[in-house]
Amino acid sequence: MRRTAPRAIWTRTAVTVKAPMNDRLDLPPLTPPVKRSITIDGHATSVSLEDAFWRGLSALARRQGTTPARLIAQIDHGRPAAVGLATAIRLVVLAQAQLARGPDGE
Repeated sequence: MRRTAPRAIWTRTAVTVKAPMNDRLDLPPLTPPVKRSITIDGHATSVSLEDAFWRGLSALARRQGTTPARLIAQIDHGRPAAVGLATAIRLVVLAQAQLARGPDGE
């Protein structure tokens, strides 16, 4: 008799946690992603990022003396194939922001 691998069954469970009013997180402005069209090595593509990441990318490009489009191309060329372009951009912007804050995050 041939055995088959068990099938995974995914379920979603809702968990409600009530936090006291004074425990609210001070959130930055939250925006939905904005899609922008770019061309990398002659190939048109689009990238969806939240406004904070577009601003961070532009600031990083200015500091490096380049354009956001060229910086995106550099990120695209350096990322592993398994990592999406938008994810790679977010991680680069985050890493640069953390470096700018110093080793202790300040």
